[in-house]
Amino acid sequence: TAMASPPDGGWGWMIVAGCFLVTICTRAVTRCISIFFVEFQAYFGQDYARTAWIHSIVDCATMLCAPLGSLISNHVSCQVGIMLGGLLASAGLILSSFATSLEHLYLSLGVLTGLGFALCYSPAIAMVGKYFNKRKALAYGIAMSGSGIGTFILAPVVQLLIEQFSWRGALLILGGFVLNLCVCGALMRPIALKEDRKTAPEFLEQDYVPKTQKRDLKRMSVCSPLIKAWSHQCLCYCSWKEYDFLLMPGFMVLAVSVLFMAYGCSPLFVYLVPYALSVGVSHHQAAFLMSILGVIDIIGNVTFGWLTDRRCLKKHRYFCYLFAVGMDGLCCLFLPVLHTFPLLVPFSFTFGYFDGAYVTLIPVVTADVVGTSSLSSALGVVYFLHAIPYLVSPPVAGWLVDTTGSYTASFLLCGFAMIFSSALLCFARLAKKIKRRHLRPLPGDTGPKPHIWTNGAIAYSVTAELDQKDVEFLAAGTNSYSNR
Repeated sequence: TAMASPPDGGWGWMIVAGCFLVTICTRAVTRCISIFFVEFQAYFGQDYARTAWIHSIVDCATMLCAPLGSLISNHVSCQVGIMLGGLLASAGLILSSFATSLEHLYLSLGVLTGLGFALCYSPAIAMVGKYFNKRKALAYGIAMSGSGIGTFILAPVVQLLIEQFSWRGALLILGGFVLNLCVCGALMRPIALKEDRKTAPEFLEQDYVPKTQKRDLKRMSVCSPLIKAWSHQCLCYCSWKEYDFLLMPGFMVLAVSVLFMAYGCSPLFVYLVPYALSVGVSHHQAAFLMSILGVIDIIGNVTFGWLTDRRCLKKHRYFCYLFAVGMDGLCCLFLPVLHTFPLLVPFSFTFGYFDGAYVTLIPVVTADVVGTSSLSSALGVVYFLHAIPYLVSPPVAGWLVDTTGSYTASFLLCGFAMIFSSALLCFARLAKKIKRRHLRPLPGDTGPKPHIWTNGAIAYSVTAELDQKDVEFLAAGTNSYSNR
């Protein structure tokens, strides 16, 4: 039986736990690949730019194939998609432990593991949105905190595994760890909501036909060829409705903003450890910086999720999101002047907190823009848009490091990209408010009303400014035709 609204609890908390484990096994493991950066560079004897492609391809494949994950989740099963993704990701990491070249790592660690992560990540996040409404931001905050907790735990563990078993042994162990995604998939029990089960006739009746005209519509011949043709068009329209949010102005602005935000945030997770090593920080301290970033990320996830669920901030989650993105951009601008471990620690605190904040709000803001019924498809598109920046930005940053001999240009470019992303959202929202003020109707002007025109075989809705005499004339004509 379809539920009228999300349960906001019950098995939903198990869905949150499953999504929490998914973010550990996907995003936290992806972040920890940067710890292998120096090992790969030394073993294969390659420059920064070529080595950075490994991390770029993992992130790109994860986001590029996100719509595929949403497709499998919508049309097959969320459980099947996540289990299949876990098997592919594990196979990619295990095959990477036998790599003999960077090209081998591009395919196994990059493409195969990234594809597996894609089949798990967006479906698990979308499933949380189906189970929660009133406490959605808090649920997402807990679920997305797996990325920070996983980074906090895995960063020193991966460094220890590399020292004990070399980078090959560490990848092999990570491959076994990622198999836990199959367990997470088993927790994703499907839920049926009424808004997801609207058929074409119901859609037609609710969106096009006022209640006062339903009786007249039922009298019409259902077997009419025109009705059949029109019903086919309605079915096609309902299929398109799954992705009709692509033409929404609000979603378009969010999509462009995501491109710049993704470009700015990706290189820092790749180059924070190498940068720390370049300024004289030890290997363990550099790994500890990633751990700090991860644990503060958790605090940002949960606190921002809880705060934006409060009544005073719930209407302003959009601005909370752009504020967090802008603060991360400012952190990147100040990073080139931080040359000691005591100075890098506050940076990890600040960047980690606001990174966790805006990551939590991405699905919440997306749901506010497109609605819950389109959330799975919309998240697939949003994470798909991360793909190109994730693919391009680390190699570009590496090329700048190789060319200039320092990390300054790379970090400045990241900072300005994130600030532009925040500013774009801010200006778009201000422009929308100004436009609403100018288009506000005058007192007593109710605007055009929908009316139904019928010819006995087909009905369709038109909007026109008809006076009362026209309405009476149409009603009389319809009644006389039906009495024949």
